Amino acid sequence: MLKQMRYFQAVVRYKNFSEAAEACYISQSAISQQIQALEKELGVQLLIREKRKFSLTPAGEYFYKQSIVLLHDADKLVEKTRQLASGGQIVLKLGYPKQYRGSELQQVLPVFQEKYPQVALHLVSGTHEELYDRLRTDRLDIAINDLRRKPSEHYVNYFLATEQVYAELSAANPLTALEQIDTDDLKSLPCILVSSPEQRENDEAFYREYFGVQGDFLLAESQEQARLYVLSGQGFYLETRRKVQVGRVGDIRYIPLQHEGRLVTQDYYIFWKANREEAYLEDFAAMLESMFMV
Repeated sequence: MLKQMRYFQAVVRYKNFSEAAEACYISQSAISQQIQALEKELGVQLLIREKRKFSLTPAGEYFYKQSIVLLHDADKLVEKTRQLASGGQIVLKLGYPKQYRGSELQQVLPVFQEKYPQVALHLVSGTHEELYDRLRTDRLDIAINDLRRKPSEHYVNYFLATEQVYAELSAANPLTALEQIDTDDLKSLPCILVSSPEQRENDEAFYREYFGVQGDFLLAESQEQARLYVLSGQGFYLETRRKVQVGRVGDIRYIPLQHEGRLVTQDYYIFWKANREEAYLEDFAAMLESMFMV
């Protein structure tokens, strides 16, 4: 219910479902469904919906005001609980993409902990949109993510690396004979997408626009499930790697992806709010950047 309350607050704050959905990094239909689910769970109507506008019911007005206090208290409760669990240490909440498979994060953690033993790290994985939403609502302090929007002045946008995008295919697929593969070659195969039902629509739109995916999508809950789908020949999966190479690992083949005649790359950044002044945030970013340079 807490997530639904955040969506409800956004709708009331922006007075517009479309703008609220954009601010929360989900689709308009998804945020509308979340509000309806909230009303169903509460058993009351919160909004009076008209053609292109809405107004709050008395119950909705009351719920909105009380939810602001409740969510603030809930966030503080989570923060305090984590501090107590870590012996009163400072807790750094770090987000990273679900599809991330690099070793850089594993390498930087002990280096950071050696310099900042008083800072306890709390790691959370998520989809692109989930990470942005958690960072925006202060449920994360810092997040590693790919860049999909124009950089905002409200955040520090610290560049980490540009990585090559590869298509993962079962080694049994005839397309693995290609040295490079174009999105047009893959149009008859489903693209395996690691996402959530709420974020699926946004992620699919991005994959079509940025990577040039033309076919259907197959939703996977995790990278492990995506890899099983690849091995069973149910589709292809897109993954980023820094070194451009054609390779085979077990029964999976990695082929550099092309779109409109050019190799596809993706930029990765680490983000935190610009009003944060803790020195360890930028130190962590610099340490992580150095791992990408190795």
